[in-house]
Amino acid sequence: MAVAVVAALAALAIPATSAAASTSASAAGARDSAVAQALANVAGNAAVFGFGPSQELVLKDVVLDADGASHVRFDRTFRDLPVVGGDLVVHQDARGRFKGASRAAAHDPSVKSTVPLVAAQTSAANALAASPGIQDAVSTPELVIWAADGTPHLAWRTTVRGSGDHGGPVGRVVVTDAVSGEQLAAYDDEHQAAGTGNSEYTGRITIDTTPISGGYTLTDPVRGHVTKDANNASPGSVNAGSGTTFTSTTNVWGDGKKFSTNRATAAVDAHANTAWTWDYYKNVHSRSGIRNDGKAATVFVHVGTKWDNASWSDGCFCMKTGDGNGTTDPEQVDLDTMGHEMTHGVTSATAGLIYQGESGGLNESTSDIFGTMVEWYANNPIDTPDYLFSDQSTPPWLRRFDKPSLDGGSADCWSSTVGNLDVHYSSGVGNHWFYLASEGSGTKTINGVTYNSPTCDKSTVTGVGNQKIAQIWYRALTVYMTSTTTYKDARTASLNAAADLYKVGGAEYKAVAAAWTAVGVN
Repeated sequence: MAVAVVAALAALAIPATSAAASTSASAAGARDSAVAQALANVAGNAAVFGFGPSQELVLKDVVLDADGASHVRFDRTFRDLPVVGGDLVVHQDARGRFKGASRAAAHDPSVKSTVPLVAAQTSAANALAASPGIQDAVSTPELVIWAADGTPHLAWRTTVRGSGDHGGPVGRVVVTDAVSGEQLAAYDDEHQAAGTGNSEYTGRITIDTTPISGGYTLTDPVRGHVTKDANNASPGSVNAGSGTTFTSTTNVWGDGKKFSTNRATAAVDAHANTAWTWDYYKNVHSRSGIRNDGKAATVFVHVGTKWDNASWSDGCFCMKTGDGNGTTDPEQVDLDTMGHEMTHGVTSATAGLIYQGESGGLNESTSDIFGTMVEWYANNPIDTPDYLFSDQSTPPWLRRFDKPSLDGGSADCWSSTVGNLDVHYSSGVGNHWFYLASEGSGTKTINGVTYNSPTCDKSTVTGVGNQKIAQIWYRALTVYMTSTTTYKDARTASLNAAADLYKVGGAEYKAVAAAWTAVGVN
């Protein structure tokens, strides 16, 4: 076992995706030390983690607290195969002593054999058959250890990618047992928010551009993102090298009109709202970019033809926005929608919440929460902060926090079957919790909008403000949650985070606990 850990350390060092290049030598040294200590703590507490022969750890993220404590997140492999549901976080004090662990569903990911009895081609064909409605589909199988349900299986995780309505990108993951051929799981791989309303622009604003010979380009020199015209290329075909960078000889962009024939108009909102999202994570959570490595994303507007949607893609590390449906829905570049989509990237880089069941609902809820918090951070007088998600592009709103069920499908309260809902509906439990913990129960008018949030147990909840609850949720996401976190796990994670940031028994801790109880999560 010691040999395996040493080998993992040698392989880890500090990956190219770390922020070491932009941090001080002392911070980089502290990070290196935390990783080394975490590896030793896994070896010394192997029974806690289910860490044994043929396993290795793959560094994913490091959180360093001001008091010197650290939280080191690892994925793991078994006989060089990725273990889905095997991720873990090592919590240690300022001296590197083991303080506890957060662990996904898998304890011991070992399987008897890593030789599949079902051929990859068979898995690919079966996945295609299980993914109807995807046009020009390409099926790509990957051999993994699937342990998201706590029981390890040698499995084919097959990703089917293609296009759907209006050429929008569609992704479906189908997981099948590589020995028996039984389907173990299936879930969507594209994280999208449907835009079906009128986009609201943010008025005359200042945006950061870069001078070039003869003019300017929509490249943000502060944050690094570039905004490009996809030239209506199919969403599924857009990659990091696609499109055309916007340029101007005057540094004046767009005309401020909806359904504008000036193609730079949508780019103004996309460019500015990407900057707001970056600034929110940087200034509120000290996170430098989506992966916390200082790398900026590419942002595309005018994707597809009448593509009434927006999406985040880890593959091209880019944001894609469509032009709406051409009649009632303008460009999908409103602030909370873009913050939502880019938060999917943050979740992928941290807890990696699997996009199915309760973890999938938490994934969507996290994007709703932080997309909304980006809106509160920007505090734009035209797009007034509220708890109505995507109200500008989908009036009167796509989802709401105070009573999610008002959309006709979302869950207000947890039940044992909530994980069977579409993740955009099971997210209602997390959204409702966030509202109650932030604002409390009952009737309340905020920024001109009246809310009336009930509780599932008829209790009364007193909120402590969304700034504190967002801080607690961010720490829970980045420190305590794992890929298979359920709502009950999220309660524990957020209470741990509240204790870290405030104190056990304080108003914040009580609000977090009371709000979870009020939505049925005990």
